Amino acid sequence: MLDLRRLRLLRELARRGTIAAVAEALSYSPSAVSQQLAALEKETGVPLLEPAGRRVRLTAAAELLVTHTEVLFEEVERAEAALAQSLGETVGTLRVAAFQTAVLTLVPNALTRLEQDHPGLRVEVTELEPEVALPSLLAGQFDVVLGEEYPGHPLPRPRETERHDLLTDELRLVTPASWSRRPLTGLASRPFVMEPVGTTAREWATTVCRQAGFEPDVRYTSTDLQVHLRFVERGLAAALLPDLAGAGDRHAVVARRLPGRPERQIFATVRRGAAGQPKIQAFTSALRT
Repeated sequence: MLDLRRLRLLRELARRGTIAAVAEALSYSPSAVSQQLAALEKETGVPLLEPAGRRVRLTAAAELLVTHTEVLFEEVERAEAALAQSLGETVGTLRVAAFQTAVLTLVPNALTRLEQDHPGLRVEVTELEPEVALPSLLAGQFDVVLGEEYPGHPLPRPRETERHDLLTDELRLVTPASWSRRPLTGLASRPFVMEPVGTTAREWATTVCRQAGFEPDVRYTSTDLQVHLRFVERGLAAALLPDLAGAGDRHAVVARRLPGRPERQIFATVRRGAAGQPKIQAFTSALRT
């Protein structure tokens, strides 16, 4: 009988590439990971790892085993979901990773509703961007990841996951109220605040400015959209922000629609086998409500 915990380590090694990365992600020591993988080799009776410079790589037999491991873990989660459904109540612990504006706006309302409807459910929330959270979801560290997808910048959809689109969030041009009311095309000489280079939000915003005929003068950079709003409020910069950032509640800024009314998609991602868990269904239902 193959040990599921050891199979999980092999699967994570296939995903992350190094034993050190697996150890860090799953809170093991590298030596413990190596020992468990060596024990798995004894269980299977075939070599699973081979040297590759200073690292190791999976053998063809290990790659085959990982393929079957995905099916095994999905079926285990389906069984756990079916068992949870049979209990007739929504209890336990749900671990959620969510991006900043979801944590500030959507999640508190959902948690309030869940406390009323499912008092036996404990929800733990971590603010984390989906690029970081998705690998942790696959490793079993989270049950749900709330993510955002910007127009023209689709995110990867791992085959082991299911994505459930929840709502759309319109993206607008936000400028200081003290500035003259110009469209985006009239802001070529004005400074902007944007998210860091490499993020999909930055790529989208830069593309929108280029389509308007100019390269944005990005003087201020932050992952925190509340920082963006503060710079706009103080008359220092323009920004391209989603409605959930809260520009509509600020008196010192003006939020205007962009051509085509672009929207970002907000979604929940879960492991495929766990989608039937009552606690996950309750949470996503509360978010939609």
